[in-house]
Amino acid sequence: MKKNIFKKLFINFSKLLGFEIIDQNEFNSPTLNKELNENLTNIKKSIILPLGEVKLTRKIKSLSIIFRTNTNIEIWDQNKKRIFEKPKIEYALRCLNSLIKSMKKVKEKKPDTLIKLQVIDDNSNDENLKKIKDLINSSGIDCEIINHNKSEHKEKITAENNDETFGNLSSLLKCFEIAKKEQSDLIYFVEDDYLHYDHSLVDMLDTYERISSQHKDEIIVCPSDYPFNYMTNEKTNILIGSQQHWRIITKMLCTFMISKKMFQKHIDSFEKTCEKRHDPFEKYLNEILQKEIAISPVMSLAIHLTNVNSSYGLSPFVDYKKLWDANKVN
Repeated sequence: MKKNIFKKLFINFSKLLGFEIIDQNEFNSPTLNKELNENLTNIKKSIILPLGEVKLTRKIKSLSIIFRTNTNIEIWDQNKKRIFEKPKIEYALRCLNSLIKSMKKVKEKKPDTLIKLQVIDDNSNDENLKKIKDLINSSGIDCEIINHNKSEHKEKITAENNDETFGNLSSLLKCFEIAKKEQSDLIYFVEDDYLHYDHSLVDMLDTYERISSQHKDEIIVCPSDYPFNYMTNEKTNILIGSQQHWRIITKMLCTFMISKKMFQKHIDSFEKTCEKRHDPFEKYLNEILQKEIAISPVMSLAIHLTNVNSSYGLSPFVDYKKLWDANKVN
């Protein structure tokens, strides 16, 4: 009995001092009231067994998601079919559905984090636009749909021989223009062919807090483990996120999470990306990564649904069919 009283006093004293106790015999943490196989992170610190804790000096209070869609074009700049070979609207709906489910998980796990969604639609027909609106309305998620008119950028983008290329540059520029007005801590730019896991956004947010707190600066978070990261002898660093390993990357595509502060810092590079079709398309985005830390998960948190042979697409060691089926929209 005296032992139990002493144990309770010791636990309460440890809590008071801000220490956590790990009981490896019982495989739990009495100060956190959690089993050791659970997520041990709390609002003040990121805890990874057995690496200890990281004090969270960079807390994320708000996230704006800008989802860019064009349901008319199968694969921009390629004469190929996507995995599963379905109409483009099917990819947009399933990817948006997966993103909505991941947003709901943030509201459940991180209720103090404000999160909002904007859909930038590039000229979808009425039938497809209705399907997108029906999905959003049935989800209960607060969302604004912006119907983009690419002609508003005819003076800002170099004329392209390919109208699809001009439209792609224009819709991306629209996303950047919207982001300039956003007040959220983080902005997540998402294209309509990225399929997310339910836990993806929670893991990305928690990892952002942990690694930016360690780095003592802002970072860029990409959700996909791209095949092109493994096609050179480029050296990298492996980091510990909130739930898995991450790697530093020097190339990215147009789906990424960035702080408003870093976005503003590199606004010229973002706008230059949209001035004309560069080679590679992400030339100025990749130049940012020469100056800033960007990371991607070693086990992908979102898969890019493109052609099966594309180095820009399917992440390794993922059950694509299971994730695809799980996000079917009725």
